[in-house]
Amino acid sequence: MKKQQNNSFAFRGTYFFLVVLLLYGVLFLINSTTTQPALLKSVHILVRILPIFVVVILFTALLNYFLQPRQIAGYLGRESGYMGWLWALAGGVISHGPMYAWYPLLENLRSNGMRDELIVVFFASRTIKIPLLPIMIDHFGLKFTVVLSFYILIGALLQGYCYGLPKRSNLL
Repeated sequence: MKKQQNNSFAFRGTYFFLVVLLLYGVLFLINSTTTQPALLKSVHILVRILPIFVVVILFTALLNYFLQPRQIAGYLGRESGYMGWLWALAGGVISHGPMYAWYPLLENLRSNGMRDELIVVFFASRTIKIPLLPIMIDHFGLKFTVVLSFYILIGALLQGYCYGLPKRSNLL
């Protein structure tokens, strides 16, 4: 039996948003002198990262619209070579949302030929969050952020490679 897909948009953060709004309101009534600067700082951070959110969401929507799982799996399949590793890295970095939301898509890609090593690379490279990079640069500096991001990407590649070692050595 084929699963029916629901393609309608759903804002899943409604309850969280309402609770945060309610907390800000209560705190504002209790101590407005402290709450007002906190609220302004939150708005300032949101304004700084909003353009990045928009770009990431649009890019993901375009990928979902133009590429089917079989096409993507072709880029990430058994014969994808080095480009498959780079695609998995890039996909992990630009992906957003909760990790579990990616499980069905990755399961579909895996059933269409995506290599397990590249799934590991995808998950490991998700630790770089594009919307948070400006905040990280602001707190730690550009050099630190670039070096750490580079090490994370190298680590993601090493994890994927190590995951595939038993398979290549005929241990599994």
